[in-house]
Amino acid sequence: MSQKSGTPKKNLMLFSGRAHPELAEEVAKHLNVGLTPQSAYDFANGEIFVRFDESVRGCDAFVIQSHPAPLNNWLMEQLIMVDALKRASAKRITVVLPFYPYSRQDKKHKGREPISARLIADLFKTAGADRLMTVDLHTAQIQGFFDGPVDHMHGQRLLSSYISEHYDTSNLTVVSPDAGRTKLAEKWADDLGGCPIAFIHKTRDPLRPNEVVANRVVGEVKGRLCIVIDDMVDTGGTIAKAVAQLLDEGASGVVIAATHGILSGPATERLSSCGAQEVIFTNTLPIPDEKRFGTMTVLSIAPLLARTIHEVFEDGSVTSLFDGNA
Repeated sequence: MSQKSGTPKKNLMLFSGRAHPELAEEVAKHLNVGLTPQSAYDFANGEIFVRFDESVRGCDAFVIQSHPAPLNNWLMEQLIMVDALKRASAKRITVVLPFYPYSRQDKKHKGREPISARLIADLFKTAGADRLMTVDLHTAQIQGFFDGPVDHMHGQRLLSSYISEHYDTSNLTVVSPDAGRTKLAEKWADDLGGCPIAFIHKTRDPLRPNEVVANRVVGEVKGRLCIVIDDMVDTGGTIAKAVAQLLDEGASGVVIAATHGILSGPATERLSSCGAQEVIFTNTLPIPDEKRFGTMTVLSIAPLLARTIHEVFEDGSVTSLFDGNA
């Protein structure tokens, strides 16, 4: 179908996997479009079947899927959706990954290890993806793993704006949970009016995943409200130890702010009892009611995803969403 000018009519279609339909529905509402109906189910042996109930020929397809546990199931479902769109002649396919799976496996720490984050990018390219869109990668170099455009969005502004609205920024210290995230802490500090930063000096045993030994606090935290920032919280061990260390060093209070709430295993118990006065996440991953507690706040990433999808669809500037800081 063509417009009177003879130029093809652009057609945005939004597709959602089954992992986090609430987020997809919210994105669709902001875009003022409907989610494309589909049939999706599992066979008895675990194989996944997907079929779209409408024609997708020539469309600009955006396939959104979060990746909570069981992560591999949702990853496979999204790959199958992309393959189905490619075979049904979608014009352009953008994979929307609010949380990039396997992002912590972005390099080899020792011999004979995989670089799984690169494999994920290769899988989506092979399936037929033209573009990736994601939020707060564990490390920025993952953008280079995909042979095509990658829109790397940041949840920092959403989180820092909430902090500014609800806390007195004149007595804040932004704390990085390790030395490797001090640059992120500096960006946070700029957003919060130039407050000081600190970091936790820690060591990690490479043979014991998810376990960290926090050594000492570097920076002034005594008598100050500390905002501990990170990209993700998995089992909560690192963050809980950081909160305890900051309180021992005389911090007047501690707030945790992170983009991705993975919240595996004992995370909820650890976070709710660690002494933090508030724990703030976005909804890049679904956080069910049983993992929530009274001092947890969940902010919606849907407006940012919707604005990014709109800019990509209209061939606009994604960089503008960062106020010039892409």
